[in-house]
Amino acid sequence: MAKKQRMTKEDASRIQSNEDKQGENKTKQRPFKARAQRAATKNQET
Repeated sequence: MAKKQRMTKEDASRIQSNEDKQGENKTKQRPFKARAQRAATKNQET
């Protein structure tokens, strides 16, 4: 089994930038980039 890596703020920033460039998540109810940012913030606190 592969070792799981925690989401970092840099990872979340990269995801947000890429999705903004692609114009995705504008109509989705819970955009992935918002979930990525929450995960990065949570992981940084622990």
